[in-house]
Amino acid sequence: MLLRNLRFSCRRYSQAVTFRTIESSPKQHNEKQIGLFYTLDKDVCKQLFGHGGLPKSFTKQTKTFTETALMVRQPALDIMDCIKASDFDKPAIRYVLYGEKGAGKSLTMAHLLHYAHSEGFLIVHVPWVSEWLRRVPRHKEMSNSTSQEGFVDIPLDAAAWLLHFKMQNQNILKSSDLRISKDYEWSSREKSSAGAPLAELVELGINRVKYACDIINVLMNEIKMLSSNKFCKTFVAIDGFNSFLYPLTRLKTPTKRKVTPEEVSLTKPFMEITKNDWSNGVIVVTADQIAVPDDHQESYLPKYLLCKKGFEHLDPFVPVEVGRYTEREYLSCASYYRDRLWMRGPPELETELKLASACNPYRFMEMCAPL
Repeated sequence: MLLRNLRFSCRRYSQAVTFRTIESSPKQHNEKQIGLFYTLDKDVCKQLFGHGGLPKSFTKQTKTFTETALMVRQPALDIMDCIKASDFDKPAIRYVLYGEKGAGKSLTMAHLLHYAHSEGFLIVHVPWVSEWLRRVPRHKEMSNSTSQEGFVDIPLDAAAWLLHFKMQNQNILKSSDLRISKDYEWSSREKSSAGAPLAELVELGINRVKYACDIINVLMNEIKMLSSNKFCKTFVAIDGFNSFLYPLTRLKTPTKRKVTPEEVSLTKPFMEITKNDWSNGVIVVTADQIAVPDDHQESYLPKYLLCKKGFEHLDPFVPVEVGRYTEREYLSCASYYRDRLWMRGPPELETELKLASACNPYRFMEMCAPL
């Protein structure tokens, strides 16, 4: 009885603010839905984010809530509007999401990925660059590249990414139009012939891990050509892009020498595909303070985080700031948390949490967890 009364009390508070929208298609989202949550279909969520793409703390929360719900926010709508108005015959436009820690850049990216999926884009998505360059578990395999002198390969990470790419694009890769343009020789016995399906190239990289890094390099070049020739339209999304530009990684050679990002063979193809020398595509990256290990970041602005090299590489680009919750967004999120019993207590608690969290989405989520 006590639990039933508590549920009723919490939901009575949440009914004061509308926090959900029944419009589940991101193609139909507009300013009327700003601040409202929509629920992702479980199958679509598994396809897009089954191998990464959602922050770990958010993924843990979705298991607790038994649903994956994203808030419709202005930055995502702004980029969607720009994409709809873009001339895809021109070079790919680049967008840089930026903002303070915990503002919601990765979830804005997730919303955009869902939009790209619903619009039929071929998706090239790197969930978190630092997983390759900064996080070094004991089992991480690293070897000298046999095809590029002076480079190192991280083949297991490359094969895992190809599996992620295959999962996200499982329907598009069945298209007979997506074929490779020329012959590629991997060894005296293994070759990929011109005209072979792109899916066959991806499968080779998954099954023959030692070639995975080289296959990703070829795959990016083929995708740029296929996209420019109108065989597909491509959506590139890289979270923590500035990690590619930080001077050092946590990878080390057998002689204990630290490896720079430029010496990692996986860096090159993703730097190449973020150039605007191809068309019929969209490029969205995030510049994030937590993508690099320096705890004394002076600014979250793109010019600071991307450094001179990264800024010049992406220039010109469209900067899009992801800010703290607005009043409407905060009230909507508080109502959602009450509905999920993530937050309990009297209404006055919301005012206190608003001040304590400063409307930072991540901080608000963390503070509600133990309540």
